[in-house]
Amino acid sequence: MANKMPDTPLLDQLEDGPWPSFVTGLKRLAQDEDKQYAPMVKSLLGQLEHSYETRKGYWKGGTVGVRGYGAGIIPRFSEVAGKYPESKEFHTLRVMPPAGMHYSTKLLRDMCDIWERNGSGLIAFHGQSGDIMFQAANTEQLQAAFDELNDLGFDLGGAGAGLRTSMSCVGSARCEQSCYDESKAMREVINSMLDDMHRPSLPYKFKAKFSGCANDCVNASHRSDFAVLGTWADDMKVDQERFKDYVATMGRKEIINQVINMCPTRALELNDDDTLGVDNNSCVRCMHCINVLTKALSPGDVKGCTILVGGKRTLKIGDLMGSVVVPFMRLETDEDYEKLADLAQRVLDFFAENALEHERTGEMIERIGLVSFLEGLGLDVDPNMVKHPRTSSYVRTDDWDQEVEKWNKRKQAAAAE
Repeated sequence: MANKMPDTPLLDQLEDGPWPSFVTGLKRLAQDEDKQYAPMVKSLLGQLEHSYETRKGYWKGGTVGVRGYGAGIIPRFSEVAGKYPESKEFHTLRVMPPAGMHYSTKLLRDMCDIWERNGSGLIAFHGQSGDIMFQAANTEQLQAAFDELNDLGFDLGGAGAGLRTSMSCVGSARCEQSCYDESKAMREVINSMLDDMHRPSLPYKFKAKFSGCANDCVNASHRSDFAVLGTWADDMKVDQERFKDYVATMGRKEIINQVINMCPTRALELNDDDTLGVDNNSCVRCMHCINVLTKALSPGDVKGCTILVGGKRTLKIGDLMGSVVVPFMRLETDEDYEKLADLAQRVLDFFAENALEHERTGEMIERIGLVSFLEGLGLDVDPNMVKHPRTSSYVRTDDWDQEVEKWNKRKQAAAAE
């Protein structure tokens, strides 16, 4: 197997389309005979072709780890190792990305060199949970790979029942919509909870993600237990002259169709003089109008964040979006960021003490009720925490008099008896 490329007619079909295929990348690695990982990748191609033929996966879990860390490695052992021995172990290191996902070219090259020495050369930036995925290494290679990555300043994350890999958007580093320092918030929160990452001891996984605005570029609201979304508390800023330029360029009809009518709360109005009217009390900061008219509209000056808890993908009770627990928190001073980290720690502690085994934060809240959760954290109930409004905001009252009369008759009859 190590000296011959396997026949892969089914995998070859994945290269026929217009888009780049992972199969092409695997073949390139397998054909690089000078690299120590070439036999493993050849064996992998053979096993993958076998899976396509039989329509069955042949990877099983197990236990594998490194010294100095309790999580962050996904063990994979082959059930058909006798047929494909070189890929009998195919472990993956999940590595926490830097806040804001900032990399220098030297850092990227160093990481690639580490994985060529200690793994298959396959790296994914980034996995579904946000990790840097160093894919495919055998058990003997893991410790050396971890030590070298750790020397670069990286933590493992993303496996086990503990604090998982966190993410922040690039935010304030280059985005004009940013409402707080996302990278600072991530570091403050995660650094305060490192014990639960290095030594997982929670009922199940816990994730924190940080987006600078409601565009939510890291999918925090539905992919994390503790989601921090940037927002503002004052009026949206409007440059009326720039807005008039948009009207002149796009036309009134297009502005109405693409902006005014798309506002979910009808908070916008196109005035006769081609200026924009905004009912800021009705604005829900959805970002749509700002995204379309970036040069004319921008977030207000009183910036901060909304905090949601309980987002997750399918498990016990299906997909959940996060529930608002703090409608607005100002994030400006060091003390503000310390308060954010303190709240995150309280949420994690409550989860650790009250969740059932293999239960996410959102499922715990569904079981015990949001009010009990808020009481446990010492947070006040707020109307902004409403999960779903009434189906209809209108109530017919034209027959209320008759109903009152009926009620009075029943009351009188009961009294007579």
